[in-house]
Amino acid sequence: MQIELALNPAPEDDKAVLDGLIAFNEAKGGPSGYQPVSIFVRDDDGKTIGGLVARIGYDWMFVELLHLPETVRRQGFGTQLMQQAEAFARQRGLAGIWLDTYSFQARGFYEKLGYSVFGTLEGHPIGGNRFFLQKRFGVPSTTT
Repeated sequence: MQIELALNPAPEDDKAVLDGLIAFNEAKGGPSGYQPVSIFVRDDDGKTIGGLVARIGYDWMFVELLHLPETVRRQGFGTQLMQQAEAFARQRGLAGIWLDTYSFQARGFYEKLGYSVFGTLEGHPIGGNRFFLQKRFGVPSTTT
C-alpha cells in the first residue's frame, strides 16, 4: 500500500474514490440516487461555452459549477440555467438545491433567485468569504 498525491489525477482514479463512497453511503443510508447533471450553453457552432454542472445525492441537488463567459453574461442565460436545474430537481421530487459561491462571485444573483445563506466560511479565500446557499422546494424533510 502507498499514498500518492496526484495533481492531475486520471479520471478512473477519481471514479474509484467516487464509486467507493457511493457504495458505502448506500450501504449505510439507502439508495442515494446519485446522478451527475449538466446543462450546457452552446454557441451557434455547437461548441460548449458555459453551463451548469451538478450532482444529485439523496434528496438534494448540489450545483458544483456554474460558469458563463463575460460575453454572454447579463443576458438571462444564468437565470435560465438555474431555472432549468430547479425544474429538473422539482420533477425528480427533490427537497431543494444547494451551492456555494465566493464573495467576489455571484451571491446576489443567487439571492435574487430565492436562495438563502445557510453557512459562511469566513476568510476563504484570505480577505473574502465563501457562502453556502440553499433553496428548498417545500418538500417535507425528515430527520433521523
